[in-house]
Amino acid sequence: RRARGGEGADALLPEAFALVREASRRVLGLRHFDVQLMGGIVLHEGGIAEMATGEGKTLVAILPAFLNSLGGSGVHVVTTNDYLARRDAEWVGQPLRFLDTSVGVVQSDMASTLRQQAYSCDVTYVTNFELGFDYLRDQLAANASELVLRPEDPFHYAIVDEVDSVLIDEARTPLVISSPAEKPSEKYAVAEELAGALRGPLHYSLEEKERRVALTAEGVEEAERLLGKADLFDPEDPWAPFVVNALNAKEFFLRDKQYIVRDGKVVIVDEFTGRPMAGRRWSSGLHQAVEAKEGVEIE
Repeated sequence: RRARGGEGADALLPEAFALVREASRRVLGLRHFDVQLMGGIVLHEGGIAEMATGEGKTLVAILPAFLNSLGGSGVHVVTTNDYLARRDAEWVGQPLRFLDTSVGVVQSDMASTLRQQAYSCDVTYVTNFELGFDYLRDQLAANASELVLRPEDPFHYAIVDEVDSVLIDEARTPLVISSPAEKPSEKYAVAEELAGALRGPLHYSLEEKERRVALTAEGVEEAERLLGKADLFDPEDPWAPFVVNALNAKEFFLRDKQYIVRDGKVVIVDEFTGRPMAGRRWSSGLHQAVEAKEGVEIE
């Protein structure tokens, strides 16, 4: 009531942290140590708190989460995978619920209505990928009823677990929403056969850092000869993107490393966690190129 009446979070911090500490002791049998309280203060102030494994950072996060949810705007606790989001919401969510704070969790296989319910909670546990894609999908919504994030102030306050991984390592992978073509092109299958006939470094070079292939002049000529085309880059009948994607799939995207094949579908594997990311697809035709390489249905 005091928070919603305009009293600042800094002024409420001592009492809010004391409530969470006591609730945790009663519900979980775990009482925050002083160093954990200090970590909670750092997170509340927008800093980065480094804690070793076993020092209870999951328990620390509920301190500023509770404090910053008091105004009613909602808090996101961002984790790196669905398992951690579900586990943390069930475990350390107990003291929050004891304090009459609603706790939600977003999972990759959730429908939009369930996502709306989760994001409307006081504290929501969610992965960085799901939060990012939900934001992008909201930008494409035709009306307010299709929004899953809160319509007003959707990003009030967030706590990011494994911040170095999320904001540095995984930030290298862009989040892209694309729409499928009306009909998968037969060029993917043809390009896959062509990629098997081309040989590096004569026909193409490997740019290891960017994980991409660059056709050489000899490669362009050989591809045009094999395809029977005068110009690989003809804007009316472009073949270069298909050939390059096929070569990328051949050289840099390996089965059981970058992806797995499950139930006749190519499923991307998160390179940081090793977990399959069902429903995710590479953009710009790369996913179709991998599907052609594996001989599964091209979507």
